Amino acid sequence: MPYSLVLNLLPLSPISPSYSQGKHLHALFLNIVSYCDRDLGDYLHNQKTNKAFTISPLQVLGDKKSPFTKGGFRGDRIQYQHKKPIPVNTPCWWRISLLDESLFGKLTQLWLNINPEKPWHLGSADLKIASILGTSQPNQPWANAIPYNRLYEEASKTNNKFTFSFATPTTFGKGEYDNSLPTPESIFRSLRKRWNNYSSIEIPELALESLFPSYFKIRTEVIRDYSKSKFIGCVGDISYQAFGNIDPQQIKYLNTLADFALYCGMGKKTTMGMGMVRRIND
Repeated sequence: MPYSLVLNLLPLSPISPSYSQGKHLHALFLNIVSYCDRDLGDYLHNQKTNKAFTISPLQVLGDKKSPFTKGGFRGDRIQYQHKKPIPVNTPCWWRISLLDESLFGKLTQLWLNINPEKPWHLGSADLKIASILGTSQPNQPWANAIPYNRLYEEASKTNNKFTFSFATPTTFGKGEYDNSLPTPESIFRSLRKRWNNYSSIEIPELALESLFPSYFKIRTEVIRDYSKSKFIGCVGDISYQAFGNIDPQQIKYLNTLADFALYCGMGKKTTMGMGMVRRIND
């Protein structure tokens, strides 16, 4: 069962821009896991591939001044970089998704016994976890949970349009190089690989030659992680539509994977805040 959990946070000290993304949030997640289960924390820390979680950059609640709201982009785009420190007592949220049921179960101690007074370290800053959302909310589209079999059973056999919102820069591995342009092959192969890793319902290779872009408003963005490294990815919205006489079962598989995007993200470095993607409906 995949989970998309939103943690509502409150800084106890100013959070530097360099600590609001990437490796520092990755470390915070592993510290939270280790607090509940040290062996599991060590296992996730040493795991190199098929990681069963993703994280988002740190979000300032109600902040609409991010650069991604310019130029007609969706207003719910995620803040993937901060230029100024986040002040003390500024309500924030942070999304963690878990793709493995057992991983969620081993963190039950945290979900059921939140101590709002316990400080957690994010770099040189401290923060508190005020609450955790695990179900869909009217004003929080990133919180949800659903069993894999229900995700499959509820997928449409007739909806032939697939629209994705790339909320944080997304890039796909292609041999020795990266490709930031989302194609049907890169999107659905990334989703299928993660689905088959964690779901008991295997999705076979899909025929994607009938999928064509019907709308797109995307651009490239550069993320700098404050260690002189930089990553280029795509943000924005893109729609693909299936044309021709396509087997309804193929359509069902595509819809299953498109709905799964909320939980697993796409492409590279999803455990560092990149590739945060969800399906949107017209």
